[in-house]
Amino acid sequence: MRTANILDLAILEMAKRRHPKTICPSEVLRWIYPHDWRAFMPEVQESMMWLFRNGKIQVTQAGKPAATNNLPRGPVRISIKEELRDDDTP
Repeated sequence: MRTANILDLAILEMAKRRHPKTICPSEVLRWIYPHDWRAFMPEVQESMMWLFRNGKIQVTQAGKPAATNNLPRGPVRISIKEELRDDDTP
Protein backbone atom coordinates (compact mmCIF):
# COMPACT_ATOMS: atom_id res chain seq x y z
CA MET A 1 0.00 0.00 0.00
CA ARG A 2 1.27 3.46 -0.91
CA THR A 3 1.64 6.06 1.83
CA ALA A 4 1.30 9.81 1.39
CA ASN A 5 4.45 11.68 0.42
CA ILE A 6 5.48 15.33 0.49
CA LEU A 7 4.06 16.01 -2.97
CA ASP A 8 0.69 14.51 -2.02
CA LEU A 9 0.57 16.76 1.03
CA ALA A 10 1.68 19.81 -0.94
CA ILE A 11 -0.97 19.25 -3.63
CA LEU A 12 -3.69 18.93 -1.01
CA GLU A 13 -2.49 21.94 0.97
CA MET A 14 -2.21 24.24 -2.04
CA ALA A 15 -5.57 23.07 -3.44
CA LYS A 16 -7.22 23.78 -0.07
CA ARG A 17 -5.61 27.21 0.20
CA ARG A 18 -6.58 28.22 -3.33
CA HIS A 19 -10.13 26.86 -3.19
CA PRO A 20 -12.37 27.64 -5.08
CA LYS A 21 -9.69 28.38 -7.68
CA THR A 22 -7.78 25.57 -9.38
CA ILE A 23 -4.04 25.00 -9.42
CA CYS A 24 -1.53 23.67 -11.91
CA PRO A 25 0.81 20.81 -10.90
CA SER A 26 3.81 23.01 -11.74
CA GLU A 27 2.62 25.62 -9.21
CA VAL A 28 2.98 23.03 -6.46
CA LEU A 29 6.53 22.27 -7.54
CA ARG A 30 7.48 25.94 -7.84
CA TRP A 31 6.27 26.39 -4.26
CA ILE A 32 8.44 23.54 -2.92
CA TYR A 33 11.37 23.46 -5.38
CA PRO A 34 11.56 26.96 -6.90
CA HIS A 35 14.85 26.37 -8.77
CA ASP A 36 14.57 22.72 -9.82
CA TRP A 37 10.81 22.30 -10.23
CA ARG A 38 10.96 20.87 -13.77
CA ALA A 39 12.96 17.86 -12.58
CA PHE A 40 10.04 16.80 -10.38
CA MET A 41 7.21 16.96 -12.94
CA PRO A 42 6.92 13.15 -13.30
CA GLU A 43 6.67 12.77 -9.52
CA VAL A 44 4.03 15.47 -9.09
CA GLN A 45 1.99 13.95 -11.93
CA GLU A 46 2.20 10.55 -10.22
CA SER A 47 1.04 12.08 -6.92
CA MET A 48 -1.72 14.00 -8.69
CA MET A 49 -3.07 10.87 -10.33
CA TRP A 50 -2.86 8.84 -7.11
CA LEU A 51 -4.86 11.52 -5.25
CA PHE A 52 -7.33 11.73 -8.15
CA ARG A 53 -7.87 7.97 -8.32
CA ASN A 54 -8.38 7.89 -4.56
CA GLY A 55 -11.03 10.62 -4.59
CA LYS A 56 -9.03 13.35 -2.86
CA ILE A 57 -8.86 15.85 -5.73
CA GLN A 58 -10.50 16.59 -9.06
CA VAL A 59 -8.32 16.80 -12.16
CA THR A 60 -9.70 18.58 -15.20
CA GLN A 61 -8.44 19.16 -18.70
CA ALA A 62 -10.06 21.82 -20.86
CA GLY A 63 -12.74 22.15 -18.16
CA LYS A 64 -13.75 18.48 -18.27
CA PRO A 65 -12.87 15.71 -15.80
CA ALA A 66 -9.73 13.83 -16.82
CA ALA A 67 -9.77 10.07 -17.24
CA THR A 68 -8.49 8.20 -14.20
CA ASN A 69 -6.92 5.33 -16.12
CA ASN A 70 -4.02 7.24 -17.72
CA LEU A 71 -1.95 10.37 -17.31
CA PRO A 72 -3.48 13.26 -19.21
CA ARG A 73 -1.37 14.84 -21.95
CA GLY A 74 -1.17 18.60 -21.90
CA PRO A 75 -2.24 21.16 -19.31
CA VAL A 76 -4.43 20.08 -16.40
CA ARG A 77 -5.96 21.83 -13.41
CA ILE A 78 -6.36 20.48 -9.88
CA SER A 79 -9.03 21.31 -7.34
CA ILE A 80 -9.79 19.91 -3.92
CA LYS A 81 -12.95 17.86 -3.60
CA GLU A 82 -15.56 19.96 -1.81
CA GLU A 83 -16.10 17.38 0.92
CA LEU A 84 -12.36 17.33 1.72
CA ARG A 85 -11.84 21.07 1.81
CA ASP A 86 -11.63 21.20 5.62
CA ASP A 87 -10.16 17.70 6.12
CA ASP A 88 -6.52 17.41 7.24
CA THR A 89 -5.87 13.80 6.21
CA PRO A 90 -4.17 12.88 2.91
